[in-house]
Amino acid sequence: MSNQKLYRYLDSSEKIKLDPEGYLVNQQQWNIEIANLLAEDEGLTLTEKHWEIIQLVRDFYNRYEMAPAMRPLVKATKQTLGDDKGNSIYLMTLFPGSPPKRIARIAGLPKPTNCL
Repeated sequence: MSNQKLYRYLDSSEKIKLDPEGYLVNQQQWNIEIANLLAEDEGLTLTEKHWEIIQLVRDFYNRYEMAPAMRPLVKATKQTLGDDKGNSIYLMTLFPGSPPKRIARIAGLPKPTNCL
């Protein structure tokens, strides 16, 4: 049996490789169209509310070179967007399940550290 990781392709005219957990293999391929395809793959339709969180997480990644886990995500959201949006309940309504993992996938970033 091969030790090579299994990949799948995102439904796109381009060959967009995803790792076994659904994260982009090549982060440089990310763009708005890819984000929408990744969200569709997650069963989500992105709204302005989603996009402000996605942009916040991409900015966090550019600053700290890592995608935030839940606590840093909540804190960064609260600092940037205020108390109404800076809480786990708000994030879970937009990105059900594990918001940090779902947001990182859609934002074209690697899996957040400390996320199972």
